[in-house]
Amino acid sequence: MRRFVILISMFFLFNLSSCATHVATEPAQVTIVKKAPRNHKIVTVKGKRYYFWNGKHYKKTRRGFVLVNI
Repeated sequence: MRRFVILISMFFLFNLSSCATHVATEPAQVTIVKKAPRNHKIVTVKGKRYYFWNGKHYKKTRRGFVLVNI
């Protein structure tokens, strides 16, 4: 009887888990600029370095400069 209760408990434990096995997300819209223009300025905000031109702030990454909101 004890084995039966344990088997039934295990059965319900494994079957009552979430049915979602994969969640697909869409990639975020990211603006990447390969090369900064000559008139860019380096700005430090809260100890982090940002590049500023055309009224927007960019952060340097391996792929280039990414537009960020500060």
